[in-house]
Amino acid sequence: MTWDVRFTKKAEKQAKALPEGIRERLMALVQALILTGPAQPLMPNYSKLAGKGDRHHCHLKKGQPTYVAVWQTLKKAKEVVMTYVGTHEKAPY
Repeated sequence: MTWDVRFTKKAEKQAKALPEGIRERLMALVQALILTGPAQPLMPNYSKLAGKGDRHHCHLKKGQPTYVAVWQTLKKAKEVVMTYVGTHEKAPY
């Protein structure tokens, strides 16, 4: 069964501002989320955020700058909501 993935307005705006290569990695992550759900252990630095409910993150690019994606899961609706996409320095965790 597939999952629905949507972006908050803020995350959608952030995604549009990403460099093209990072945006391609984000779209690959979105496809993986649709097919396999919120847990993505094969993504670089993937983890469930401790003490943040059902929120997860992973790195889209390591190095300087590091780009990350943060998403939240709504299990009853089988929905993943992308809440942040951008540099590590501004990530909400």
